[in-house]
Amino acid sequence: MRAEIEHTVAQIEKSLGLLEQRLDWESAQHRLEEFNARVEDPTLWDDPAAAQKLMRDRQMLIDAMETYSSIKQDLSDNVEMIELGEMEGDQEVVTDAETALKALEEKAAKKELEALLDGEADGNDTFLEINSGAGGTESCDWANMLARMYVRWAEQHGYEVEKQAETPGEEAGIKSASYKISGPNAYGWLKSESGVHRLVRISPFDSAAKRHTSFCSVWVYPVVDDNIEIEVNPADIRVDTYRSSGAGGQHVNTTDSAVRITHAPTGIVVTSSEKSQHQNRDIAMKALKSRLYQMELDRRNADINAAHEAKGDAGWGNQIRSYVLQPYQMVKDLRTGHETSDTKGVLDGDLGPFMAATLALNVSGKSRAEAQGD
Repeated sequence: MRAEIEHTVAQIEKSLGLLEQRLDWESAQHRLEEFNARVEDPTLWDDPAAAQKLMRDRQMLIDAMETYSSIKQDLSDNVEMIELGEMEGDQEVVTDAETALKALEEKAAKKELEALLDGEADGNDTFLEINSGAGGTESCDWANMLARMYVRWAEQHGYEVEKQAETPGEEAGIKSASYKISGPNAYGWLKSESGVHRLVRISPFDSAAKRHTSFCSVWVYPVVDDNIEIEVNPADIRVDTYRSSGAGGQHVNTTDSAVRITHAPTGIVVTSSEKSQHQNRDIAMKALKSRLYQMELDRRNADINAAHEAKGDAGWGNQIRSYVLQPYQMVKDLRTGHETSDTKGVLDGDLGPFMAATLALNVSGKSRAEAQGD
C-alpha cells in the first residue's frame, strides 16, 4: 500500500482504539445483556421517566457498539480489497477501496470526537437561551437570526426543539428566547456555544446603509435528569404570573398564564409562557433546577467556570465568535481560531466544525490564551 493509505489506516486504527476504550468493549456486551433483561421486566413502565431513560441509554450503547463494529469491519474489508487488487493488478479495485478508506477515516474521526462527550451531563437534553445585547433593534434581529441558526442545527441532527418562552423586540426580531433541545448528547454539543456572539453587517434598518455591530449572549445548560437531586427552598423563590404575548388583535392571549420564577440567592430568573399556568410553573422549575445544576458543574470544573465567566456582558471584549457579513464574509471562533467564509452555511445551522474544534480544545486541556498563542 502507498504511504498515504498506510497513514489513513493508522488514523482509523487510532480512532478505533479510542472508541474501544471509551466504550469499554470487553464489558459492553455484558452491559447490553443487563439492559435487555431490565427491558423484559413487566414492571419497567411503572415509572415512565426511568423507563424512557433506560431505553435511551440502551439504544445509545447499541448504536456505539454497532458503530465500532461497522468501522472495524469496513477497515478490514477495504484493506483486503487493496491487497487483492494489487496482487491482481486491478487498479480500479484499489482506487475504489482507497476512496472508501478516506471516507471511513472521516467517519471514524467524527465518532472518535463524539466519544469524547463523556462529561457528567454531556448526554443530557439541554436548555438554550438567547438574549439580545448592545445594538437595539439590530441586536434583536441578530437574536432572531441566532435562534433560527440553532433551531436549524438541531433539526438537521434529528433533535426535538421546544420553544419555552420568547419576548419580541419592539421593532423587529426578539429580545430573548429560550428553547429545550432534546436528543442524544444535545448538551455535550451545544455547551460550546455559551458566550457572546458578534455580528458585523450593513444594517437593513439603516437608510444610510452603514455598517453596524450587534451582540447577543447565548447560554446553554443541561436538563437535569430525574436521578440528580437539586433542592430548591420555597422561601428562596418568588413566583410571578403575567400575561403571555400572543399574535395581537382579537387573538391576543389575555390570560395570566405565563410564569416567571426568581431565585433570590443567585438572582436567576426563568420564564415559561407557552402553555397553561400549571405547566408553565413545572417547566420553569425544571429550568431553574437545571440552571442551579449548571452552577454546580461550573464549580466542579474550572474550565467550564472560566468559560462562563468570560462570557460576561453581551458587548465588546466578551465575544467567543464573530460573524462578519460586511465588508467581507467570515465567521471566526475566537477560542479556537477556526474560521470559514461560508457565512450562509453557518447561519443555516452548519455549526459542526466549530463545535468539534471547541470540544477538541477542551479535551486537550489548553486554555483559551494558550490556544490563541498556538
